[in-house]
Amino acid sequence: MVQRQVPNPAELLELMKFKKPEFNGKKRRLDSALTIDDLRTIAKRRTPKAAFDYTDGAAEGELSLTRARQAFQDVEFHPGILRPAPTVDTSVEILGGPSALPFGIAPTGFTRLMQTEGEIAGAGAAAAAGIPFTLSTLGTTSIEGVRETNPHGRNWFQLYVMRDREISYELARRAAAAGFDTLQFTVDTPVAGARLRDKRNGFSIPPQLTLGTIVNAIPRPWWWYDFLTTPKLEFASLSTTGGTVGELLDAAMDPTISYDDLAVIRDIWPGKIVIKGVQNVEDSVRLRDEGVDGIVLSNHGGRQLDRAPIPFHLLPEVRRAVGDEFTVMVDTGIMNGADIVAAVALGADFTLIGRAYLYGLMAGGRAGVDRTIQILRTEIERTMRLLGVASLAELEPAHVTQLTRLVPVSRAAAAVEVR
Repeated sequence: MVQRQVPNPAELLELMKFKKPEFNGKKRRLDSALTIDDLRTIAKRRTPKAAFDYTDGAAEGELSLTRARQAFQDVEFHPGILRPAPTVDTSVEILGGPSALPFGIAPTGFTRLMQTEGEIAGAGAAAAAGIPFTLSTLGTTSIEGVRETNPHGRNWFQLYVMRDREISYELARRAAAAGFDTLQFTVDTPVAGARLRDKRNGFSIPPQLTLGTIVNAIPRPWWWYDFLTTPKLEFASLSTTGGTVGELLDAAMDPTISYDDLAVIRDIWPGKIVIKGVQNVEDSVRLRDEGVDGIVLSNHGGRQLDRAPIPFHLLPEVRRAVGDEFTVMVDTGIMNGADIVAAVALGADFTLIGRAYLYGLMAGGRAGVDRTIQILRTEIERTMRLLGVASLAELEPAHVTQLTRLVPVSRAAAAVEVR
């Protein structure tokens, strides 16, 4: 028989601990976000549709982005047991310098459109976390502004070779003079991808007010207050080159770029140079043989060619082809620290986050970017402990199986089926 007693108030108090209320709305909001997808939900609620869709969307049917994210979800981990990992080392050496985590912030264009702190929030958060920050050619904070925000950290610069080559050359020289140590030469944008969400939203850069945008903005007055009371939204590093925003965007896309342009940029740039937007094994090998310092396997976050190869799927074959000494990085589709661990296990030296960073930015400015990094760090550390590894160097392909949904059909097999 169960023995019963009169409840003891002192014992009840031991069982019931009341949470201290948080009166800071931003902190309460960000603390409630346990995943990057949670930050995305907050960002969508707080950002006008056109600006959110510009960040969240991809090209055409958005198949490249969907498949890239699915590829990370279709991972099976293989943990080791009885391998204590009470502490884990998440630090790496990448391109001649340290990073406290195996990821950095990817270049994103027109970042202050998402939230007015823009690249300043990203560079500041990266500096605090000890990871690299990459400024885009189409960034809304100048090269010198990023350097001022992150004077002692690792700043990287992403370069488009523009139709007027001298503009690109001058940007490279400015970034080098400001102490940026790595150049990401982007090669997957000969023309702009068809970003249909933007077209359906009637979205333009800079934003133009329509009845729809006004109606959508009514429940988001904080975004418009920030937008209207802060400096003009512009491509900060290109503001002295003349031309409208549309003309500068058009000038940034050039279908004539070639290995000749790479040779010129290499002569100009004194630091490390990596090629961003590599999407097959053959190009990876050729670039290694050309003597660049590394590559980024990327399909531009699915924003250029839809149905493009999935970078995470390319990774193991590229690593085998280029060898262990050549730097291979990966972006596109990363939404969880476990995605980063899987990429490192399969041969990536480093990864880059784009949308994940921007979701945090839209959710809460600098504090939101800090929260993004904190979430990913926690997920990386937890995944490593559960796998039984104490450092990133202990990760290996045996820890991961890539489960397959999209199985290529060989041309020979397809021909037989047609008959």
